[in-house]
Amino acid sequence: MAVQQLAEAFSGMARRPKASRRVKAPGIVLAAALSVLAPAACAASFDCGKASAADEHAVCDARALNDQDVRMALLFDLTQRLVPMGTRDDQKDAQVAFLAARRACGGERPCIAALYQRRIAELMAIMARVESNGPF
Repeated sequence: MAVQQLAEAFSGMARRPKASRRVKAPGIVLAAALSVLAPAACAASFDCGKASAADEHAVCDARALNDQDVRMALLFDLTQRLVPMGTRDDQKDAQVAFLAARRACGGERPCIAALYQRRIAELMAIMARVESNGPF
């Protein structure tokens, strides 16, 4: 299953009711990722009950931003498991920069959405390289 299809399948599964979720044989990687990251599929990648900053409240209050946050968190976790150590450190730095930029957006949803789109694209590019070249 191509990386883009994996990400699309995840985002589609997160929105479907449980009764309609079906994992097909090619979706074994997806099933494994979901089992490891099952709590992340239900809500934002952080505890919305403890949200204190405007950007956190915006993510918790808007379903589209919440979905983007979950997708980004899944992709970040997967890339951390599939890339060499030096790349992991670079991606951790990029994630910290993303969070700082998101915080700078305050509660402006279009600003936050644009940041998520860019970060997801960056992580998808890493996943595409892993798919082409193999992990590590």
